[in-house]
Amino acid sequence: MSKERLAAFSDGVIAILITIMVLELKVPTVATPEALRPLVPVALSYVLSFVFLAIYWNNHHHMLQAIERVDGRVLWANSHLLFWLSLIPFATAWMGENHFATWPVALYGVILLCAGIGYYVLAQTLVALHGSGSVIGDALGRDGKGRLSMAIYAAAIPLAFYHALLACALYVVVAVMWLIPDRRIETRMAG
Repeated sequence: MSKERLAAFSDGVIAILITIMVLELKVPTVATPEALRPLVPVALSYVLSFVFLAIYWNNHHHMLQAIERVDGRVLWANSHLLFWLSLIPFATAWMGENHFATWPVALYGVILLCAGIGYYVLAQTLVALHGSGSVIGDALGRDGKGRLSMAIYAAAIPLAFYHALLACALYVVVAVMWLIPDRRIETRMAG
């Protein structure tokens, strides 16, 4: 399989996940602003998850630009990442419908942590395939931002049992950290 097919498949999966999430936003039957109020938690969880999926798509796209080929290990590592991303719509809906209650927020964190691990595994698999001196190997280096993200997720999960909104705030911190695609890859490819 070429890297282009892998990218196209991943793009399609992420597009479907975003579509599934937006379908959870139910249209009110009353045409007043007050009718939107009950949708606020659902909409907020949707926005957060949309941002996360967009971040994964952006960084996945950049990462695949820095490689030359894929193999079976890469396909499985990519599938592992997509599996965890595919659970985001479920956790998003549960969290929004239950107004950011403890268990849904904790599960959301577990899924984000596992997706972060999946992305890290994919990155390391690509580095192993191409070598540490390759464009992808040089660009990713030790991946401090990725490790920090996973540490924040790991801290937010138990925090959800004490203060769910603070756990959500930590998820937002990670999203903000990743809003700009990984410049290490762009810099390395330009050089």
